[in-house]
Formats: sequence, C-alpha cells, structure tokens
Amino acid sequence: MEQEFKPEVLEHLRRLEKKYNALGQDLAHYLEGLYYADFTNYWDYIHLDTLLSLQTPRTNIPDEKVFIVYHQITELYFKLCLNEYELIGKDTHLTASTLIMRLQRINRYFENLIDSFDVMVDGMDPKQFLQFRMSLMPASGFQSVQFRMIEICATDLRNLVDKEKRKAMGLQTTHDELMGCIYWKAGATQEEDNTKTLTLLQFEEKYTDFLMHHALAYENKNVWAKFKELPLEDQENPKLIRILKENDANINVNWPLMHYKSAVRYLQRQAGALPATGGTNWRQYLPPKFQKRIFYPEIWTEQEIDDWGKGWVEKVLEDL
Repeated sequence: MEQEFKPEVLEHLRRLEKKYNALGQDLAHYLEGLYYADFTNYWDYIHLDTLLSLQTPRTNIPDEKVFIVYHQITELYFKLCLNEYELIGKDTHLTASTLIMRLQRINRYFENLIDSFDVMVDGMDPKQFLQFRMSLMPASGFQSVQFRMIEICATDLRNLVDKEKRKAMGLQTTHDELMGCIYWKAGATQEEDNTKTLTLLQFEEKYTDFLMHHALAYENKNVWAKFKELPLEDQENPKLIRILKENDANINVNWPLMHYKSAVRYLQRQAGALPATGGTNWRQYLPPKFQKRIFYPEIWTEQEIDDWGKGWVEKVLEDL
C-alpha cells in the first residue's frame, strides 16, 4: 500500500502551490524539476576552488601570500558591511531597534578586522615585506572603493570633506563641489609638492563616476540621514547613541590607527620614513587626530571632538 504524505509535507505543498499560483506558475512543473536537480555541496556552493585560486603573488617571497589573503578577507568584510548599509537605506519604515541591530553587525565586522590586524602588524617578516612591497607599486589599500562606499553610506558628504576646506565652505555647497573636496584626495598626494600620486590618478579614473552616483543614491539614505528621520525619542535612545559612537570610533579611529601602527612598524626608520607603496603621505593621512573625520558629529561633545583620536594614538604608539 502506497504511503500517504505526512501532514507537514502536505502543508508545505499547499503553501508552495499558493505561492506559485500567485505568480501564475504551475507547481507541478517545479516539482518535476527537483527530479533532475543535483544536491548542493559545500565546495560548489561557496566556489571554494575559485576562491582559493585568487591568490597570485607577484614575487616568490613567502609572506606576500599573507598580505594578499588578509586584504581579500578585508574586502569580504567590507562587502558584508555594505549589505547592511544597503538594507538600512532601503528600509522605508526604519525603527531604532532595526538600526541598532544592523549597526551592531557592522561594528562586529569592523571589530573583527581591527582585532585581526596583527596578522599584518606581527604576522609578516619586516624584511620580506620591504622586499615584496616594491613590486606592488602603485597599488595601495587607499584604492579600496568598498571602504569609500562605506564612508558615503554612513554620513553626509559634508562630513567627509577635508576639515580645513569644510570650514571655508558655505551651506549651499553643491554635491559636485563636496565630492571634489572629499578628504581622501589629500591623502594620496606627494609630500614634497602636493601633486597627485599615480595611486590617486588611477583610483579617480576608475571610480570617480561610480562614486558620484553612489553618493547621490545615498544622499538621503545614509545612516546619519536615516537616524535624523527617526522620532526624537528614538534619536535620544542611549543604546543607539552608544552604538553610533562605537561605529564612528571603529571606522574613523581604530581602523586607521591599525594601519598607522602597521606603517610605523614597517615604514618608519631611524633615518626617516619610507613612503607607502602608493606614495601616500601616510604620516599626515592616517592619524585620526589630524583628519578629525567624524560621521555623526552632533552626538559627540566639543571636548570629545577636540580630543578626537589623541588618546588612541598614544595607546597604539605605546604598544609598538
């Protein structure tokens, strides 16, 4: 005697039929397709063979592979962050609790990156790094477009303008003018004459139009804009304020300081400092106390802004 479907199987079939009927589709055709569909395995699902083939060092120096893998991991974490920013921007009924949840995810991703940066600081032989780095020029982590996208997703463009130029700008500054004065343009200039490095020229050629469109898309969808749309009582939520501050500190203080720590370890010498692989003026560009880049300035006190990054810098340097 043929066994009848279990009740839970029948319930799933009813739900599926309802779903496909609403789309004008015949459930039977989709069920038939299951006869021929193969089972999914782990290595195909995550494209493991492809993933493990993406490390292509330019030299035979062993620690270059550490350098490549760590940066690839970083970009994957950035992609996870951008997924959360996209969901925040698309949410037309955003609540404080949802914003808290998504910002906590972003904070965890950055905390993992910050905590793992010792893979770079202590996990490579300095002599090997100084050997293979010359073959990477003018490539630089400065050219990470996903990090620039994260910054734009987080705050108003005005908060990403170089702090000195921001003071001189009026409130009626256009979108194009703001993008033209974005802080990172000053970070990839030659120290001796402030001319653009090849690193910056390459980055601008590839991504300027893309980032302009990205910034327009997030003009009213960035985290700061979405936060200001919340009811006043939610804007004063202590937990939300704390998580916003953690987000600001993670991305604008702790993350660049880990890069600064790495640069000091590998590039600073008694006789002077070596340039970064992209020629960026890292001694002025990386320390947060110089940049004072703040995503959510209105949630910080004047004293906190005055002291921005100072204590963190001293702690990092003490640990070197």
